[in-house]
Amino acid sequence: MNCLLIEDEPETAHYIVNGLSQSGLKIHHAGDGESGLALAGQQSWDAIILDRLLPGDLDGLSVLTHLRRAGNQTPVLVLSALASLDERVRGLQGGADDYLTKPFALEELEARLQALIRRSQTRDEPLVLEIADLSLDLRTRKVTRGSELIALQPREFQLLEYLVRHRDQVVTRTMLLDAVWGVVVDPQVIDVQISRLRHKVDKDFSPPLIHTVRGVGYMARIGD
Repeated sequence: MNCLLIEDEPETAHYIVNGLSQSGLKIHHAGDGESGLALAGQQSWDAIILDRLLPGDLDGLSVLTHLRRAGNQTPVLVLSALASLDERVRGLQGGADDYLTKPFALEELEARLQALIRRSQTRDEPLVLEIADLSLDLRTRKVTRGSELIALQPREFQLLEYLVRHRDQVVTRTMLLDAVWGVVVDPQVIDVQISRLRHKVDKDFSPPLIHTVRGVGYMARIGD
């Protein structure tokens, strides 16, 4: 299992990373809200462990708010020294899936993580993805826009699926490399594939759905 830890206290982070790694979990650590939020959007995680009292402009609740507004539904377990009922309720209402107060036992943290991940894996995945009049059937790999059937190559379908799953979010070339290719390729290969995909999906339709974010990557959204 691949988990992201967003925790600014070095001793606590070391305790969690070492302990959970010994149990077979892969833990990636970010030391502040900004870098943690960036990592959260760069790849898929089985769960996120999020400290409530992060320094800077992005505290734990702010990170959580950004994640949920962006459509990121990764299970989040909040760690906090704030143990009052009001704080726990605030965290859960803010989008957390669980709330564990400090100090805590590593065994309990691991057990709660395992439970969160099990629950998330049993959630019903959508069988059809849609944006505007574009529809992707994940079972049949059939793509339509309006009443028109669009024929896509397997790689083109993977690209489109990833973009639509992350609609209204900037998707970098690095993210596409990891999610679609899984190996290092020339970035121009991505640009060529996106150009072909845009020709099929947008050329004869309105509004455009695949957009270039100059110097960064791409985004699926409705409109110019």
